[in-house]
Amino acid sequence: MAFLLGYDIGSSSIKAALMESGTGKVLAAAACPQKELEIIAEQPGWAEQHPQVWWENIKAATAQIKAKVNFDIRNVQAIGISYQMHGLVAVDKNQQVLRPAIIWCDSRAVETGRRAAEEIGQEKCLKTMLNLPGNFTASKLKWVMENEGDIYSRIHKIMLPGDYIAMKMTGEIKTTASGLSEGIMWDFQRQGLADLLLEYYGIDRRIIAEVVPTFCVQGALSADAAEQLGLKAGTVVSYRAGDQPNNAFSLNVLNGGEVAATAGTSGVVYGISATADYDSRSRVNTFVHVNHTPQQGRYGVLLCLNGTGILNSWLRHNVTDSLTYEQMNELAGQVPIGAEGLLVFPYGNGAERTLENKNIGAFVHGLNFNTHNRAHLLRAAQEGIVFALNYGLGIMRNVGVRADTVRAGNANMFLSDVFAQAFAAVTQAVVQLYNTDGAQGAARGAGVGAGVYKNLDDAFVGLEPVRTIVPQKRLTDAYLEVYTRWQGILEEHLTS
Repeated sequence: MAFLLGYDIGSSSIKAALMESGTGKVLAAAACPQKELEIIAEQPGWAEQHPQVWWENIKAATAQIKAKVNFDIRNVQAIGISYQMHGLVAVDKNQQVLRPAIIWCDSRAVETGRRAAEEIGQEKCLKTMLNLPGNFTASKLKWVMENEGDIYSRIHKIMLPGDYIAMKMTGEIKTTASGLSEGIMWDFQRQGLADLLLEYYGIDRRIIAEVVPTFCVQGALSADAAEQLGLKAGTVVSYRAGDQPNNAFSLNVLNGGEVAATAGTSGVVYGISATADYDSRSRVNTFVHVNHTPQQGRYGVLLCLNGTGILNSWLRHNVTDSLTYEQMNELAGQVPIGAEGLLVFPYGNGAERTLENKNIGAFVHGLNFNTHNRAHLLRAAQEGIVFALNYGLGIMRNVGVRADTVRAGNANMFLSDVFAQAFAAVTQAVVQLYNTDGAQGAARGAGVGAGVYKNLDDAFVGLEPVRTIVPQKRLTDAYLEVYTRWQGILEEHLTS
């Protein structure tokens, strides 16, 4: 029996999945730690994590899998890695981390990116990189250069979180075109490094890692890493991708017109286009998708809402006396659509791209002490997340992404009937839910990269929808009435 091993390096937890390559069956899965990973915020708008913590939890998750199922480690054919996007990891010549990773929801470089777009020229940035520099990895690196010069001077290579984990496994420092595009370091016209931005920022090309394909043998497990993980030395690492391109891949979303969604710590809608296009205000972002080639372009248009599962988590720990998420969903379901006039705006996790990198904070509208209780707040929060995602979908539609059918994992916020029904009703899309996740997607990707699967179609053996939600006119009419009011209040807030 042959196996594939996938890891998903999230900001909340590290997930791992052991998959049988011939059937797509998951034999064991694990998530570490038991409570959410700490995000360090030394100043408002900052968000950092220690990369070594990711590695320690990868080891713990691997140990959990080995404890759950008895398998011969020699039969693990390949390892794949999915990871939180847009982060910055910097190492010295000895591959030692120089500072905590600046992760995806950190807002410190917003002004850096704004200034770059203004001075280079927005139109030039968009035509070259399909995005404004914004608060992405390149801008975070420039912030380090300007504010931590001693650290910057010792940088040998910069990496994304998944590149760091691959380095820990193989000792080799590499990245992908998809990864560089998510850091706004990819020139879509030249199909190479974005010298336009690197030269403006004064970033030496030599600190950028070697570029390899998303699907290929990218290195092999070193003896030291194999000992730490309890796996076989020489096992190939053959796939790496950011969490949202990987989420789309895990759902077999690979071609123009196909759309994936996820609602974990952040909420994302990710649609595939065969043409390189962009939003003129960079409120949604276009990246290189995992199956992109220069001959056959595949681009992922990404809408991200930072304040999604983190809002639900905040409510759980601060409002509900630590009810389970299932209990919270049941409470939310006891309240009618619209939560009797209570509206929540879930913008409390840093600068939001759909709001042109404004950091307006979360807020509640219409709270009535005589009417509303915590059940109303829970429902209004779930509806507010859906409304915010739909607000961004309006921008995506202008870039040519249709969302007639949306595929998502049957996990996180989509486990809530309130959320799933509201999402289908408001977006007017058929929602197909699958029992898959980022770790499983990484395992399937590893099989493609190692040649275990002859083609991409073969990689999706065993993947079937477990639930389909069709929008109902009655619900759509009710939700859209509430959404119209929600949108009007948001736009008043943005212009005031």
